[in-house]
Amino acid sequence: MRDENCIFCKIAGGEIPTTTLYEDDDFRVILDVAPATKGHALILSKEHYRNLYDLDSQLAGKALILAQQMTNKLKEALGCAGFNIVQNNEAVAGQTVFHFHIHLIPRYVGDAAGISWKSGKLSEADRDEIVDLISGKDKRDNINANKTPSREIKTAQAKMKDYIERHGE
Repeated sequence: MRDENCIFCKIAGGEIPTTTLYEDDDFRVILDVAPATKGHALILSKEHYRNLYDLDSQLAGKALILAQQMTNKLKEALGCAGFNIVQNNEAVAGQTVFHFHIHLIPRYVGDAAGISWKSGKLSEADRDEIVDLISGKDKRDNINANKTPSREIKTAQAKMKDYIERHGE
């Protein structure tokens, strides 16, 4: 299915010229014409899906595998220090084109691209509410039955605390 009014449908379908890095039956990978950094690419679905919520699991999985393959190729070609893989869903989350796509943003030491948020703290009340909503009360009861954190959790918490102290929130 295509949306004749969707710019990304037209790009993915080859109606609008772009620099294509990769193409298969389901996706086209192009260089972004308004890049955050050198090598910023977009994975576009060829069929019209508004966002991740509309994709079936198999296609969503294929998109992530493709993101991994493309970032490996781009990292080797560009020599960048890292990558942000960004996929926004709905306007409140920054989605501006309502056609499923993934941003592959190479990161270079000292670049001006910014993707950040202020870290909060997960309260027990929020944790319990979320677990209840997602998994059901019996799952939360299992968590609460063992309130003493395991050695693995304590180690992870200590590492996170150390990271935040060294790098800030």
